Amino acid sequence: MRRLRAAAPAFAAVTLIACSGTSQKQSEKSNPPEKAAPVYFKVDPATAGVIEGSITFKGKKPVRTPIDMSSEPACVEAHRGRAYDESVVVNSNGTLANVFVYIKSGLEGKTFEPPATPVTIDQKGCWFHPRVMGIQVGQVFHVDNSDPVTHNIHPLAKINREWNHSQGAGDPPLARKFIKQEVMMRVKCNIHSWMHAFIGVLPHPYFAVTNERGAFELPNVPPGNYVLAVWHETYGTQEQSVTVTPSGTVEANFTFKGD
Repeated sequence: MRRLRAAAPAFAAVTLIACSGTSQKQSEKSNPPEKAAPVYFKVDPATAGVIEGSITFKGKKPVRTPIDMSSEPACVEAHRGRAYDESVVVNSNGTLANVFVYIKSGLEGKTFEPPATPVTIDQKGCWFHPRVMGIQVGQVFHVDNSDPVTHNIHPLAKINREWNHSQGAGDPPLARKFIKQEVMMRVKCNIHSWMHAFIGVLPHPYFAVTNERGAFELPNVPPGNYVLAVWHETYGTQEQSVTVTPSGTVEANFTFKGD
């Protein structure tokens, strides 16, 4: 009996230590250490340069293909009965619109803060506007529906999480984010098969889409050596090495050939 009584305090002490260790582990799990805030790279405006250029189209201009929207009278009315496929848009000056241009490499080791301003895609006239767009990783992605009909937006992501969401007429905007780089991500509407868009998700702000003159501009680029890439949904991709000198402007032009 004496031995048992003597062992009791020791056993209690061991139990107390064990419980204390368990409590500490549980506390660490419930209160994990805070992650250090990211250190964002700041471009020196005094030395930043510009990459600019245009995309030329060579060959026979493709015949515009009509789109049958008869299943949705409101869509037919929006286009006054004349809607055409926009996968290839050749400008009047012989250049190509809707080409996605971006810095593919050369920015490794630099972390860029996502812009506070959201990027918006609108479902208007039974099209996605814009058809080709870029967004930065972590930037807010707004989805609007300006049409009097229900649409569905379905990003067919392969690296980010795939999702799809119906949006009726008058519904509030959707807000999403993409958390990983992905170039390019195809978007479709499950209700209207002719609706397509393409999104380039990048960890930096150096991307653009060619306009009605086939031109693009990437401003505020830090000096360095880069690989510049261009993408078109029909004609594929091209790349070009460029060097941005302090406060310099680099011209980079590309040519896509049709049939």
